[in-house]
This record gives sequence, C-alpha cells and structure tokens, in this order.
Amino acid sequence: MDETVAEFIRRTILKIRMTEMMTILKAWNFLSDNELQTINFRQRKESLVQHLILLCEEKHASLNDAALLDIIYTQVHQHQKVWDVFQMSKEPGEDVDLFDMEQFKSSFKKILQRALKNALTIASKHHQIVKMDLRSHYLDSLKAIVFKQYNQTFEIHNSTTPLEERSLGLDINIDSRIIHENAIEKNRVQRVTQETFGDYPQPRLEFAQYKLETKFKSDLNGGVLAERQEPLRCLIKFSSPHLLEALKSLAPAGIADAPLSPLLTCIPNKGMNYFKIRDK
Repeated sequence: MDETVAEFIRRTILKIRMTEMMTILKAWNFLSDNELQTINFRQRKESLVQHLILLCEEKHASLNDAALLDIIYTQVHQHQKVWDVFQMSKEPGEDVDLFDMEQFKSSFKKILQRALKNALTIASKHHQIVKMDLRSHYLDSLKAIVFKQYNQTFEIHNSTTPLEERSLGLDINIDSRIIHENAIEKNRVQRVTQETFGDYPQPRLEFAQYKLETKFKSDLNGGVLAERQEPLRCLIKFSSPHLLEALKSLAPAGIADAPLSPLLTCIPNKGMNYFKIRDK
C-alpha cells in the first residue's frame, strides 16, 4: 500500500469518534466482519489506528478505497460543512432527460484528471454548470429546495366563516367585541402564514443574506450623501438554527405583521439565500 494512501486512511480514522467507529467501518465494507472482530475497540486510539492500517496494507488498499472511507465519514458528518449548490444546464433544444448513472460514473472517472467542474459538465452531458446563490449545512434541505421535493399543498381557510363563540368559564369583565376581533385577527394570521409557507416542515437553512446597493434620494438638500456618486452599500444577514421555521413563527407569535416581506418568504421558491438588491 502506498504511503500516501496509508496516511490518508490514518488521518480519516483519527477523525472518527470511537462511538461511531464500528458503524463507519462496516459502512465502508472494505474489511470483513472477521477482520473487524480482531480489533480491540477499547484500546488507545493510536494503537487502534495502527492495527487498522496493518489490515489495510495486507489487503492492498487503494486510493479509491481511502477516498470511499473519507466520503462515508463526510456523509455521517455532513452538517459540519457548508455545501454550495450548482445548477447544470444544456444547450437550448437538447434532451433534458436524466443521464445514465453508470455511464456517468465511467465517463467521470476517465476525465477526472481535468478540473472537477469540467468533469461534472462533460460526464453528465450538460452545457454548463453554474454556482447558485444557495448554501447550507443540510444536504437534504438543499435537495428539497432545488428539486421542489417538499409538499406544497395546503388547505385554504375561508376568512369570512364566522368563528364559533366559546365560553372560557372565566368571570372576567372583558369586552366581547375585543375578544372577537382578536380571534378574527388570529385566524387571519394563521391562514396567511399557512398560505405563505404551506402546511409542511420547512427545509432547513441557517441564514439568508441580503446585499443592498442604492443611491441616496432626497427632495431636500441632502448634503454629502446626495452628492455621492458611489451607491450606498449595506449587508443584512438573518441567522437562526432553523431560519425558515423561525420566519414562519414570527407572525403567529405577534412579532411581525402578516404577510411577511416577499424577500423573506421567496427563499425556497427562488432557491436562494444570497440576494443582491439594487435600484431599478
């Protein structure tokens, strides 16, 4: 086994936590069950790594085997990386059917010595590949957004339907008209929120970023800003562990008016969380 391959495998194994070591090695499927049973997973990690390297040397592990182990580790820890999305397109009029995956793999390996971007474009028989303004730690959410795989159907409630009056059983002197108006507004907010976001779990994104470029406008003497030739630039970034679900909850929680700005609600439909806003 080449020293480079051995070092690649060693570094990958060192990244794996002991609690998930057996799961990842089994998923790798390079070492047999009998070989895995010879490993003492209670020993120090350095000793464990040396044992695994010896087994890999005996089986003449290749660079492909080492790369596969790294891919499996990355899949398990995919949320630790920020993933970019690229859009592939063909020439106008060309067939847009999905390419054959086996043919793609064969072609991709043959031309892998070229730049990765060119290899992907040629192997998949597309005209070009363009980076999209969409990034996240969550691959499943990125796929759901790009391929519109989340359920977009929802039930629309009629806001003109009278609400059923309910007695709370509380002896409190509150104007019933206020209660009724609040209930109507609450129902409207829920309806608008459902129409905007749908009745399904939102794809998971951590942020949305907006770059604004605008000229200073004033009917009065604006001073230095009015005379400025360069546009004013600012950056606004919304962050949350689950941004779209957070946005969905703003109006029902009374934090924002319904409906929200289209700049916030268009993220899944446009497949973007990076926006540039300029004067028309």
